[in-house]
Amino acid sequence: MAKAKKKAHYKRAVIKLSGEAMQGAHPYGIDTNVIGSISRQIKDVLAELPTQIAIVIGGGNIFRGIQAAAQGMDRSTADYMGMLATILNGLALQDGLEKAGIPTRVMSAIELKELAEPYIRRRAIRHLEKGRIVIFVAGTGNPYFSTDTASALRAIEIGADVILKATKVDGVYSSDPVIDKRARKFSKLSYIEVLKRGLKVMDSSAITLCMDNDLPIIIFNLNKTGNIRKVLLGEKVGTVIKEE
Repeated sequence: MAKAKKKAHYKRAVIKLSGEAMQGAHPYGIDTNVIGSISRQIKDVLAELPTQIAIVIGGGNIFRGIQAAAQGMDRSTADYMGMLATILNGLALQDGLEKAGIPTRVMSAIELKELAEPYIRRRAIRHLEKGRIVIFVAGTGNPYFSTDTASALRAIEIGADVILKATKVDGVYSSDPVIDKRARKFSKLSYIEVLKRGLKVMDSSAITLCMDNDLPIIIFNLNKTGNIRKVLLGEKVGTVIKEE
């Protein structure tokens, strides 16, 4: 008889992975060890919890549009190039997940019919209901919007319960803990506090979208094995951002 799954605190979650998370210890590009670690963690979660997982992925490990724009490139062109970088990351992550035996679909905001499905909200929800991981790539499909904003938008559209922002640190601090040894970690913050303090958690558009739709955000350390599971079980990990 199949082992009964535990009760998940969050039934449907969007994990926001930065491009920097994908590069691991490398100065740029994709670290297959990181992909393997993420795939194993998600496989363990799916075996234990009845949680539906979607992933929004960035592209900063390959190309960052806003930096290129600052160097004189047209902003729209630079942002579209950044969207293409997220597609490379999405395909790499799909490969790792499927090698771990996890059915996965890549859905793109830019049409790439040979590589990915077009983003269609109802189809994305159906994939999740069938137990597939859905990776959203190409951001919102529009320049001037970050993948942070894309993660908030997609999470709201598919009716997610939470956004899990995967980072290299274990939460939100009052200042950079690497530089400032007196930096204080926050266990909980409101959306307004994040905006007023100017904390670099997600961009202001993403925070505002989450605030307007009462969608909590949890910032946690991706590099600590088992953290995805702990967060989905509702354990106290990282920093929670939600309405007071």
